[in-house]
Amino acid sequence: MSDIAKIKEIRERTGIGFGDCKKALAACDWDVERAIDHIRKQSAVKAAKKADRTAAEGRLAIKIADDGKSGAIVEINVETDFAARNERFGAFCDTVVDTVLQEGPDSLDSLDGLRKELVQTIGENVTLRRANRFESGSDDGFVSSYLHTNGVVGTLVEMSSGDEQTARDVAMHVTASEPLVVNAEDLPESVVAKEREILLEQARDSGKPENIIEKMVEGRLRKFRAESCLSEQPFVKDPEQKVGAVLKSRNAACERFVRYQVGEGIEKRDDDLAAEVQKLI
Repeated sequence: MSDIAKIKEIRERTGIGFGDCKKALAACDWDVERAIDHIRKQSAVKAAKKADRTAAEGRLAIKIADDGKSGAIVEINVETDFAARNERFGAFCDTVVDTVLQEGPDSLDSLDGLRKELVQTIGENVTLRRANRFESGSDDGFVSSYLHTNGVVGTLVEMSSGDEQTARDVAMHVTASEPLVVNAEDLPESVVAKEREILLEQARDSGKPENIIEKMVEGRLRKFRAESCLSEQPFVKDPEQKVGAVLKSRNAACERFVRYQVGEGIEKRDDDLAAEVQKLI
């Protein structure tokens, strides 16, 4: 992978500027994963992800098959909110999600011709950013979704049991609370290990003894696991109960989910047209 490609990958994954990406890579012998950890330890990612710097325009499209056994979610980006409300853009989004539902995420490449036509029509760049499709293989399984009314954040879920209302509740909860996985055991060891390493370095900045630091880190790791797992989070519609308990009481089980938010991780340009014109003058 070229140096430019590495910088681009880190920028896409963290949302920070090109200069900071390059500095992080240079400090980590141009190792992408090490550079991302380096950025997190410096808290640069958190600062870079402020709403006014990372938003990008566009919309999500979600569609569930008539039999409920499969569903698709896609994110399509455009330069302005005005264009995102364009009827032609909306029709294109519908075409994209229909195609992904029928043919899978790999079908995005086949839509590039239509994308280019849309670019010419609306006069703005259009990006097919990402897509996912779930297909339930169990007899009682099905796919459901939730799309927030603004169309910029939504979730696709696969249930192995339960009813449609419960599935929609789960999808709404994921949309609002942003868990990473369904259950604690689903968290990859590599993710937990990296989080522990970061927490350890942060705790050592406190200057406390090593035995106290270890206890601090373990406590924060438990909190990280609870906050990251769907089953351990307080249910958004009834915070007195955890989602896992709600699912059990309804004889329901969630197998997996995917949550998209338009523009997450993309730094939004804050152009000042008047200043640009004045500069040219």
